[in-house]
Amino acid sequence: MQFNIRDTDSKSQARAGNIILDHGIIETPIFMPVGTVGTVKGVHQRELKLDINPDIILGNTYHLYLRPQIPILEKAGGIHKFMNWNRNILTDSGGYQVYSLSANRKIKEEGVKFKSHIDGSSHFFTPEKVMELQRSIGADIIMAFDECTPFPCEYKYAKSSMNMTHRWLDRCIKHLKKIPLKYDYDQTFFPIVQGSSYKDLRKQSAEYIASLGEEGNAIGGLSVGEPPEEMYEMTSIVTEILPKEKPCYLMGVGTPINILESIALGVDMFDCVLPTRNGRNGMLFTVHGTINIKNKKWEDDFSALDEMDITWVDTEYSKAYLRHLFTVNEMLGKQIATIHNLGFYLWLVREARKHILAGDFSIWKKTMVQQMNKRL
Repeated sequence: MQFNIRDTDSKSQARAGNIILDHGIIETPIFMPVGTVGTVKGVHQRELKLDINPDIILGNTYHLYLRPQIPILEKAGGIHKFMNWNRNILTDSGGYQVYSLSANRKIKEEGVKFKSHIDGSSHFFTPEKVMELQRSIGADIIMAFDECTPFPCEYKYAKSSMNMTHRWLDRCIKHLKKIPLKYDYDQTFFPIVQGSSYKDLRKQSAEYIASLGEEGNAIGGLSVGEPPEEMYEMTSIVTEILPKEKPCYLMGVGTPINILESIALGVDMFDCVLPTRNGRNGMLFTVHGTINIKNKKWEDDFSALDEMDITWVDTEYSKAYLRHLFTVNEMLGKQIATIHNLGFYLWLVREARKHILAGDFSIWKKTMVQQMNKRL
């Protein structure tokens, strides 16, 4: 992997760069649509490429391990061939799913024993096994196995969990060196900073991760219920410590405003289920704020979904028509809303990049945050 910084913003930590991987160039800042089980939910790969056009999408080790299962992916030649996607893919290690399965898992030093959410069968993930799984899945960027602590979290538990995550990280790195690549392209490994919402722990974790000198780094354990201001504070502490010449990935974040504020703190990569999940439930993100398309006020509004004349807007459909589709529970409504939201997120990070390169990012960001912080 190569990471080149093209320009930086003079009034913030924002930067515009290029990540070069074997499946193409990623222009940063970037938002990665979430394709948990080998698909971005409700979006055909053709639409994903033509209408949304991301340089990279995200998959999940835990879910792909359970279905379709690793032997199927290996037989297909890896996740790219299995899902007919010739651009970059990042796989999360399953650490967040371990966190979310709190009632059905047991964490110990060796790894995590958990029960499948599908059939209740028992499974055991170790750092070593997760590295092997991600080799077999074949993503371009693979993540360390970590524990994502809940919020709020007692200091003692947060510290113990962070130290275990660091020990797991050492095991990931050691084992990854022993297992060869499965396919004819390289893989890049990202460690994950933890430490909950404690400044000293975040600092310790960031310093440890920075000392390892991996090609990129991630910030985990945020956007799990803490106030936005706390998330920004923790992110700022970490980005000040992590090496500036490496890409920085803030996991699971977030709203359009979260993303702009975090870009200003020096983050390069984002993912979140909000645009797809909210889209399926009729919540649209626009330049002027959020829309609940199910509301009666849109019943006879024949204007475009977003009235700004920008390239991501699908002008084929009006607010009234999309509301009608949701009213009659037509599947197409969820698809249109999902594509709209993903298009908006990709437009947003690309506009951020343009304004970083133009030298007026901070001014533009302030205006955008004010506009988007409204319910229409």
